[in-house]
Amino acid sequence: MFFRQHRYSNLITPLSYAIDLMVLNMFLYILPINFQTPLLMHLYITMAWIVISTKNEFYTIYRFAKVTYIFRLIFVQFVFFFLTLYAFIGFFKQPIISRLALGEYFVIVLLVISIIKLLSYVLLMEYRERVKGNLRNVVIVGKNKKTDQLRKVFQGRQEFGYNFLKQFSPKTTGFELQGCFNYILENNIDEIYCSVSELKNEELTKFINFADNNLKTLKFIPDNKNIFAKKLKFEYYDYIPVLSLRDIPLDNPINAFIKRSFDVIFSLIIIVGLLSWLTPILAILITLESKGPVFFRQTRNGIDNREFYCYKFRSMAPNKNADDVQATKNDMRITKLGRFLRSTSIDELPQFYNVLFGTMSVVGPRPHMVKHTNEYAASVDKYMVRHFVKPGITGLAQIRGYRGEIETDSDIQNRIKFDIFYIENWSIFLDFKIMLQTVLNVFKGEEKAY
Repeated sequence: MFFRQHRYSNLITPLSYAIDLMVLNMFLYILPINFQTPLLMHLYITMAWIVISTKNEFYTIYRFAKVTYIFRLIFVQFVFFFLTLYAFIGFFKQPIISRLALGEYFVIVLLVISIIKLLSYVLLMEYRERVKGNLRNVVIVGKNKKTDQLRKVFQGRQEFGYNFLKQFSPKTTGFELQGCFNYILENNIDEIYCSVSELKNEELTKFINFADNNLKTLKFIPDNKNIFAKKLKFEYYDYIPVLSLRDIPLDNPINAFIKRSFDVIFSLIIIVGLLSWLTPILAILITLESKGPVFFRQTRNGIDNREFYCYKFRSMAPNKNADDVQATKNDMRITKLGRFLRSTSIDELPQFYNVLFGTMSVVGPRPHMVKHTNEYAASVDKYMVRHFVKPGITGLAQIRGYRGEIETDSDIQNRIKFDIFYIENWSIFLDFKIMLQTVLNVFKGEEKAY
């Protein structure tokens, strides 16, 4: 899957991109514009559109966005596209291009793409309101004028796609945080909206920790309390201001599409260019040294805490403790070949199949065994935040020295710190930096590569 379940329909953004690019290139081909190098023009228009739409966030439309916001996106997008379109004549010295035909082309694609954009916006709204699809289950914590207004927005604006289930009132007798938490878990709530004015600071802290540890989105209806030490994201639901505590870049469908596209391309390169010939060689060597399968398959926790099978080249003799006991220094279970495979990280290469299948990414928090996930979720604060994104073959924590065996509490705490930093500050350039450092670490050798 490209995007997180319950958040975005899987193919909305890629499909919108594909349709718009098809419109741009089709009319470029049909109209008599008289360009000398057709391939250059098609490539130029395609790349220009992708760059402009990325900077303009043309395909990032929130469920509570108004139609005026759509018009603003269209206006900004096509102003820059117009300038870029006519710049082609000067950049590539194309004197025979018909300026009139180029103007006709601009007007036609403006009208066609605008109609498609507005139609898809309306149809998605209708889909949420009438079909009850693409919904998010929400609760409100607080009982005052602002929370009542937000409840009316959820109930009245069904095209936004929020399924309002319950409103808790902290001021009433009998209100208990644990009862609220139990309701949220039992009813599969996606988002929690808290009124800051009705909760004590320690209660707000408990809500933050609960949301982080249970993969719930927490948002605040603000007042004048100063309780946050980080940058917050302001959004308006109709006219109600709402604060988001954690802004995850990979929740943006464009970012998620870019990361997934890179994962697919890079994993195919590794599988075809490396694993296609390396796997038969290693298969023979592994089988000759010890009886057992060539590949080792282990259940681990991925995005949204969903379990999946993680693949590796087998580096240990078959044993009953493989799914329970983590490898340690001078572990007797590790074979001679396996020690080499682990020290060079070659044993991790089959995980590129996981990347291709969509259960992992090239870069992300390293997935843990199910047993360890259950243990750390109960004992390490904010441990579950790392499951907001897909796990990776390598990650920021690993290149900072926190890979392999967890020997002390500080090891797992620092690993979580780097994982959360990665999740909140993701960029494709950060991924490249982590990948490069991973390769360098393999050649230098790592202390915990065992």
